[in-house]
Amino acid sequence: MASSGSGYDLSASTFSPDGRIFQVEYATKAVENAGTVLGIKCSNGVVLGVANPVHHKMVVATTGSYKRIHTCDTHVGVASTGFLPDSRVLVQRTVEEAADWTEQYGGKIPPHVLANRLGSYVHYFTLHGALRPFGAAAVIAGYDEDIKECSLHLLEPNGAPYKFYGVATGKGKQAAKTELETLNLHRTPIAADEAVKQVMRILHLLHKEQKDSKPIQVEVSWICEASGWKHQGVPKDILKTSEEWAKEQLEEEDDDDDDDDEMEEES
Repeated sequence: MASSGSGYDLSASTFSPDGRIFQVEYATKAVENAGTVLGIKCSNGVVLGVANPVHHKMVVATTGSYKRIHTCDTHVGVASTGFLPDSRVLVQRTVEEAADWTEQYGGKIPPHVLANRLGSYVHYFTLHGALRPFGAAAVIAGYDEDIKECSLHLLEPNGAPYKFYGVATGKGKQAAKTELETLNLHRTPIAADEAVKQVMRILHLLHKEQKDSKPIQVEVSWICEASGWKHQGVPKDILKTSEEWAKEQLEEEDDDDDDDDEMEEES
């Protein structure tokens, strides 16, 4: 009974005999079936990227209904995925927390404090039977003015705010994590402009590997010296150059794979 969730998934406040909270797991599953979100901590900033599947060809994908990256303060950006209405609530809460800190203390909220506050808020929704967990996850990028450093946090439906060098969530997150690990970001951080290229390459790679995939709308933003340490969208000319580079890299990889297959057949 415990493995199927029967009888133990009626409330987020109920543990199964093996220590699982099924409603939180269901919320996590909703995130895994949604658009891909990437984040990279760079040597000179932080980069966020989102691939939104366009569900209907008549939709204007640049409208707010498809927007997944939001500026919640001048120094904070949030990329969300999962159930869209839940994501909007998280974004609004982020804006309120940042504004409340500024009003009380007269400065910008440190990113790690913001992540912890949001984590407590999300976790509260896993403690009461009258509530349900958020079916959304958020990647928080921010710049700490006190220590002059950027940071990257992942907030999951269970309310745990983790700090990362590189992070992926949403559909295809395992493949994206594998690609991020090959960059060795924890040892040799890359520059922000290079991170934009890598984000583009990974997002297009995942889209290419997915069967029956729908068209995607890609959003990329950054906080770095080029943006004045403010959260902004990456300029269109850089996005265009990065996307062209990413597609060329993927084509070269495909050609190499074809050559390897031909050599194996000949041998």
